[in-house]
Amino acid sequence: MKNDFSRWQRLFLFCLGLFIAGAFTMKWMESDLLYDNENISIFGLELFYPKEKIVEIFSGISDKVKTILGYHLSFDFIFMAGCYPGIACLCMMARIKTSRKSIKSILFTLAFLQILGWTFDVVENCYLLKWLKTPVIGDEFGFYHVVVYSKWIIALTGALFAISILVGSVLKRKNLKSAF
Repeated sequence: MKNDFSRWQRLFLFCLGLFIAGAFTMKWMESDLLYDNENISIFGLELFYPKEKIVEIFSGISDKVKTILGYHLSFDFIFMAGCYPGIACLCMMARIKTSRKSIKSILFTLAFLQILGWTFDVVENCYLLKWLKTPVIGDEFGFYHVVVYSKWIIALTGALFAISILVGSVLKRKNLKSAF
């Protein structure tokens, strides 16, 4: 059991490295993502901007900013390679730490669902790269938002559920030690 946990933990640490490297690189580029002398919000592109605003931005940014945004979206693939497998590792580590079969099943399902979340994130990036190249957004915008919201729900549910169980197991262990 401990051996399984340490394997998942080592894989998690590797994924964390990819996650941090991708996040750092993307954050470093964000100051160059300007449209009309204002920063382009990546969260805005994902969640908040209407399609007309995305078309306006993608049509109006300079070639330099388009290139940087293309790099940003490309580095997001590295970020994803750390994020979703990392969340799956957290779920599997939490699964080892709990004794309840129903919670174990939920955690396994959440770990497995990270593949779907990752797929949704790839689809999202493909749409953004397509629209960046040719800023015309058709009827697929509704589907795009379903994909984006779904990936966030899957990732956040998996991460928060697993972290809460892992923190709970650490606190339970500390309470047991302090009782002796």
